Amino acid sequence: MTATPLMNEFTKLAHLAREDLEDLLNDLAYFQGTFYSMYQVKELYQAQAELVFDEAKSLESHWKDFEREQREAYQWFNPQFILFPLWYATTAQDDASVKALASSFCPSPSGNDASDVNEFIREVRELRKVYHKRLMWGDRWASGQVS
Repeated sequence: MTATPLMNEFTKLAHLAREDLEDLLNDLAYFQGTFYSMYQVKELYQAQAELVFDEAKSLESHWKDFEREQREAYQWFNPQFILFPLWYATTAQDDASVKALASSFCPSPSGNDASDVNEFIREVRELRKVYHKRLMWGDRWASGQVS
């Protein structure tokens, strides 16, 4: 058989007879067995595997930066961060209802009449109602009952 460019490049095929080459083209399993055992194909797959590995290593090195950026971007949507204003408002409501209102109602030398007492009780009840609602919603949210 005369030397052809195919035979020069793929020396494993050079020793095959014409009938064997025809069988190689007609039988898929025979073709794949021969093809994947060739040095050039093995070298090609090895180079491809190295490229994939290098790309995976490159992506892995960028993954930590990506996670950090994602954490920074999503920190504003963290349940504890979202819940913080409610807890802050609850504490402020408690301060307003107990301390400020109670100190304003301290007995004065002129004395407090019944309308002042009723007004004080109404204001305290309203403030405490808001406080307890906020406290209830905060507790429900913290226990996962509110989404």
